[in-house]
Amino acid sequence: MKDETAGDPMSEQKWQRSSLRHLSHELRQAGHAVSHMTVGRLLVKRHYSLKANLKRFCGTSHPDRTQQFEYLEAQKQAFLAAGWPVISVDTKKKELIGNFKNNGRSWCQQAAEVNDHDFDQDALGKAVPYGIYDLNHNLGFVYVGRSADTPQFAVEVIAQWWQTEGQVLFPNQHKILILADAGGSNGCRPRLWKQQLQEQLADRLGLEVLVCHYPTGTSKWNPVEHRLFGPISINWAGKPLLTFETVLAYLRGTTTETGLRVKAFLVDRDYIKGLKVSKPVFQTLNIQFAEVCPRWNYIIRPHLPCT
Repeated sequence: MKDETAGDPMSEQKWQRSSLRHLSHELRQAGHAVSHMTVGRLLVKRHYSLKANLKRFCGTSHPDRTQQFEYLEAQKQAFLAAGWPVISVDTKKKELIGNFKNNGRSWCQQAAEVNDHDFDQDALGKAVPYGIYDLNHNLGFVYVGRSADTPQFAVEVIAQWWQTEGQVLFPNQHKILILADAGGSNGCRPRLWKQQLQEQLADRLGLEVLVCHYPTGTSKWNPVEHRLFGPISINWAGKPLLTFETVLAYLRGTTTETGLRVKAFLVDRDYIKGLKVSKPVFQTLNIQFAEVCPRWNYIIRPHLPCT
């Protein structure tokens, strides 16, 4: 195994580059008639085993990462202390709807039989779950789209949440803090995201919107990921998502010992990808960028004072 072994010279971590059958063939050529099964047993005795890669190293961190986390945490604590709404938002992984394998395992007497391939043409559609996690009340809200994941979709469901849920949970409040990833439909770069916040939340609903983005590569710290999406993935693990109604049922049935409750809604509207906001239109926004990490922090206020 000497020529077949590689590893880290500063640790005991090692691995071999050839398959069991290849090693068996090499041994036969050297005069040792052993099967690939025997090769496997011998490797186990020498402390080899099948292992997958571990995602452990995050690479080079952004130089403003620590400063942004400190600013974001300060804003979050200030809003929570004042009783102002703080929501964490993001889009969960898209899911094919139909008789397809869903990763994970579930307790049952017989495993569900599903399609052996995940072809889009065999699906009833594709679910786009957009999550809103209310940090103040430990509540989750998931809006399941059937179209594209766009900034317009993201802001429309936030506006819908405020009109149907937020105003009830936070009566007479006119400020909101949104925690979002740096990328995706609610990322820090799309002008359309900011323009839609101006149009739908600030101007139409009279909200002063403070947005703080998590630095690139740190989305796992976004509360919606581990407080909402994590329990959802556990709840429907190993269960085929046969219909959109099935998806909604699993979402609404997600709970945790800490008291999480989830509401789910279907958004049956088409959204167009690739919409752009021109520079002249963007310059009309009533937006103020923070002095600390302005790319990730900004406030969008109504063009007219709140009444």
